[in-house]
Amino acid sequence: MDVLLAAPADSLGLTVDLALAGLTVGCAAALSGIGLVVCHRATGVLNIAQGAQAMAVAYLLRDLVVVRHWPVWPAVACCLLLVAPALGVLLDVLVHRPLQRRGAGPAETMVAGLGVFVLLIGLVVLLWGPAPLAGAPSPLGGTPIRLPGGHTLRPDTVAQLAAILVLGLGVTAVTRWTGFGLRLRAVVDDRRLAALAGVDADRLSAAGWAFGTFTAGLVGVALAPYLLLDPYGLPLLVMETMAVAVAARLRSIPVAVATGLGLGVAQAELTRLRPSGQLLPLVQAVQSNLFVIALLVTALLAGPHITGGSHDLAPLAARRARPGGGGPGGGGPGGGGRGGRVAGAVCLVLLLLPLGFRGNDLRSALLVPALALVLLSVVVVTGYGGQISLGQAGYAGLGALGTGLLMSGRIPGVPPLPALPALLLAVLATAPLGLLTGWPAIRRRGLALALVTFAVGTAMSRFVFQQPYATTGLTLDRPALLSGDRAFYLAELLLLGLGLLTVRALHRGRTGRALTAVRDHEAGATAAGVDVPGLKLLAFVAGAALAALGGGLMGLAGRAFDPAAFDPVRGLLWFAAVVVAGADSALGAVLVAALLTGLDAGTTAGVSAVAVGALAVAIGRLPGGLAALPARRPRATAPPLPASRLSPAGRRVRALVAARPADERRHRPSRADGGPP
Repeated sequence: MDVLLAAPADSLGLTVDLALAGLTVGCAAALSGIGLVVCHRATGVLNIAQGAQAMAVAYLLRDLVVVRHWPVWPAVACCLLLVAPALGVLLDVLVHRPLQRRGAGPAETMVAGLGVFVLLIGLVVLLWGPAPLAGAPSPLGGTPIRLPGGHTLRPDTVAQLAAILVLGLGVTAVTRWTGFGLRLRAVVDDRRLAALAGVDADRLSAAGWAFGTFTAGLVGVALAPYLLLDPYGLPLLVMETMAVAVAARLRSIPVAVATGLGLGVAQAELTRLRPSGQLLPLVQAVQSNLFVIALLVTALLAGPHITGGSHDLAPLAARRARPGGGGPGGGGPGGGGRGGRVAGAVCLVLLLLPLGFRGNDLRSALLVPALALVLLSVVVVTGYGGQISLGQAGYAGLGALGTGLLMSGRIPGVPPLPALPALLLAVLATAPLGLLTGWPAIRRRGLALALVTFAVGTAMSRFVFQQPYATTGLTLDRPALLSGDRAFYLAELLLLGLGLLTVRALHRGRTGRALTAVRDHEAGATAAGVDVPGLKLLAFVAGAALAALGGGLMGLAGRAFDPAAFDPVRGLLWFAAVVVAGADSALGAVLVAALLTGLDAGTTAGVSAVAVGALAVAIGRLPGGLAALPARRPRATAPPLPASRLSPAGRRVRALVAARPADERRHRPSRADGGPP
């Protein structure tokens, strides 16, 4: 029986030492919370790209000090006082201000924030490479400060505590007792009304973004000396600290500070637990990922009350009329019209082209059908169901891991299975787990749902995919008949075709119309008698099954389970890419899979992230994504028929119309005017 070994009763000194050590992470989380709360109160937007901003500033500081040999303090001043605020103002002017002026909903604003997140990661990878870097400078590194009782405290921790005190008190004083704070509250309450009253809303918004990016940079500078600079790991770590702001309901700075410090200290104190037996890996995972648990719990508890959580996702779906009715969503498989036929032909060419490849080119192409199935899961959940899900990478990872466990005989009572039965059972087992994100979706929308799904996907990665007890000794060998890359690729194409037919069946008919109604207007669908909760659960379960199928194929294609392939940050990239292509375009998902795989294999690392991020940033100018571009092109007006081709009656009618006054022609009586129908 596993027993937790409690600490001795006389371990007060150890408790104090661990609490002081935990303040380092707690201070960074508190600073992150202050920045998120202030930025949200000034702009009404949750800065979902804060982690990438922190990472970019940390990389720049290391480059200035280690590579270019700047003195530490001038480099810190340049990064925090010049570059970080300038980046915030730039993002406000180029990204968020156009969205606010257009009256864009929170869904589009969140996708633009994800675009900034992905774009910054891609730029950092292009400039400094994907490999983690060591040697980040510590501005206040030096001899620890001696405290009474023999305890020590790091100088940088003292500086962070001082920064928390100054920023917290300063922001509170400014917002409560100054004219600037009064104008700020007016802009947040009603931006348009404040502008009519003479308030410069744009300047206040720019100030909020500058402060938010400054605090993000401060968090990156504070955390970087204790970590390897990783373009994927550091942004994810900072995103986990969103639990602090969510606990504060994006309003209270004291609650954010107390939560951040408390979680940092609690995480350090948990290291005293030393369980025996099989509980050790699980407890160690909890010890190092307490902020992930906190984000999941706070998002579930406070999610419905987070402001700005609108569910209007219709702008994310390309509204294209299908021939023969069916409403919007012509981006489904086999969408009608010339654009749909062209997209289908391009997809077919891209999918058949790898059959002529050999060697590494063919092995890289094996990921295209598998990734297309994962992206189709986003189309089903977001494009058809109207529910934001940032955790589809987690379900893809469960499909790959489940396939490996079943093939390796790691499931108690189940003998080792061949590849295809193992893949099928893994998909069937993962599909009901879609309720992990589907059930919260019944009461949450928009931003609140995005946080829950992101937390679920991150928890899967941290507590399952990255734990040796779950991933060691896995076997992912292909069946003998499909051992060759070309034969396996053909099998993938067959499964992708079945997936497309399934998505087509889900999108057409009564179920498809009901899903579209829920996406476009949930309250109206409920009033019309649509089973909204059941449809939401159906979308998430179907999405989990598709993602698991794609993830299992990814594992079999590489003959190994790679946790990095299902990293939560990669899931954010996939979501942004699908939205850019057209959230309700199944053919667009296939095209995106081919383009992402081709860019990653044929160009420098980071190019695909930069491309997707740049397009996602511009989503405010591309409602419906790239798939809706043909619908927005002006249609050419057919020239009038020449008089020689008109009958005598037609020529008389044209003459009568031309003789009528222009004002009379513009006003056509309607039934409401008492005129003829």
